[in-house]
Amino acid sequence: MTRPHDLSLAAQIAALRAGEIGPVELAAHYLDRIRRFADLGAFAEITGEAALARAAALEEMSPDGPLWGVPSAEKDLVARAGVPTRYGSRSRLAHVPSVSDALAEAMDAAGAVSLGKTSTSEFGLTGFTEPLIHAPARNPWAPDTGAGGSSGGAAVAVAAGLLPAAVGSDGGGSIRIPSATVGVVGLKPSRGRLPIGSGFDSPDGLAVAGPIARAVEDAALLLDALVGLAPFSYATAAPGRGPFVEAARRATPGLRIGVTTVSPWDDDENIVLDPAARAAFDTATAWLSDAGHAVADADWHPVGYPALFRVLWRASAARVPLSDDDMTAVEPLTAWLVREGRSLSAPDLLGGLTEARAFERRTVADFAAFDAVLTPALAQSPRPVGWYAGHDPERTFAMQVEYAPYSSFVNVAGLPALTLPVATDAAGHPVSVQLIGRPGGEAALLALATQLEGRRGPLPRPPFWDA
Repeated sequence: MTRPHDLSLAAQIAALRAGEIGPVELAAHYLDRIRRFADLGAFAEITGEAALARAAALEEMSPDGPLWGVPSAEKDLVARAGVPTRYGSRSRLAHVPSVSDALAEAMDAAGAVSLGKTSTSEFGLTGFTEPLIHAPARNPWAPDTGAGGSSGGAAVAVAAGLLPAAVGSDGGGSIRIPSATVGVVGLKPSRGRLPIGSGFDSPDGLAVAGPIARAVEDAALLLDALVGLAPFSYATAAPGRGPFVEAARRATPGLRIGVTTVSPWDDDENIVLDPAARAAFDTATAWLSDAGHAVADADWHPVGYPALFRVLWRASAARVPLSDDDMTAVEPLTAWLVREGRSLSAPDLLGGLTEARAFERRTVADFAAFDAVLTPALAQSPRPVGWYAGHDPERTFAMQVEYAPYSSFVNVAGLPALTLPVATDAAGHPVSVQLIGRPGGEAALLALATQLEGRRGPLPRPPFWDA
């Protein structure tokens, strides 16, 4: 028997529109799975009663909006009025906002049904989702390993069939790292592509909201919905007919693909590419060549990146609104980051931002000969839960870079990037690659990703999927 979570997002939307399933039944199905698999740590807050009431209200209306009746959830960095929004932090245990962030309002306008909050690292500052405020987000393929971060809860929810798709935010890899870790599609749009960010918009321009889904077409469908957020009105929208869905359905021939395993961290940290990651990269390279694309090595020699990103990382923490009393409640890494960020001088910050813009120009120029650039998604296999614990902040930072050295520079360059699984390792767990596009080049990424997905065929599902 086909159950709702066996279906793609596109198929679930079609079933809702056809009246084959109602919003209440669909929400109840996912709420049941969320509760049964709570030990995966995907959710920081479940709002079942409110979700069922919202779904019941939608059933009294005509379908309206591209996500009408679709279960969703906000990352715990996005405020929703009346719902605890804790930012993954013990310093916000009692925080219940009275006003929703624009992203939550826009998802409501699109017709989605929020089931709660997906878990994140404290204030989204790290690439792993193991906040002290609640249980860690666990990889559904191997629950003794972590899910990556900071959108770890969202990626787990999608990979485990607890949501049909999700919206994450990505300021240094926070969509792509967990998506690659748990074997789903994660898309970071170009800087400026979406009218609404993550709730922590900043002058560094790093963070952007983006889709997480089990299939490329579903990621494209959600991206079409997100791009249409600005007016918060979808009365004339045609679900499944947007430009990115159409791009994902096209076989675009003869593109120029650069391939590289070079990371801007290579001369600064101990970057060692895991054999399974290398094999997945080689497989994707061969498949793209077989599909008729012009594949060539990307001659890329990035310089000066580690120093500028360390400034931006600290500066992003300095914006977190913490009082002196709050500092006693946050995790040691967060406290260190905030203090380091607040100690930066104006020349330090301006220098970092200036270097970031120069790095952006150089990277765009270096990649200009290609329609897309292929890299590994991660350098290492998923790390055990607790792997980052007990280390000093500098070592914790280095460990994150060693795990995901191909992520943050894409944010600094403002480019779109997509991760998707193309292979499995010796244990049968998914291994992903990353495609990086030109500015505004999401359509080409989606077309290429669909070709890789078609060549790969269906991946196995986590062991408990049918439970």
